[in-house]
Amino acid sequence: MALTPLAGALAFPLIVPVVLLRVGLPAAMLSAVLIGTAWFVLMLRTAEMPGHH
Repeated sequence: MALTPLAGALAFPLIVPVVLLRVGLPAAMLSAVLIGTAWFVLMLRTAEMPGHH
């Protein structure tokens, strides 16, 4: 099973609400953008793409 999709799918609902409650809405929005960007980059880097022959 791929770890990267699972990690991203769990990080969003765990981290963003905690940041929202403890710090506030602007920080929660920033954390959502940062998590989403990092997740997207990691998904691209770890993607198993077929090689060109």
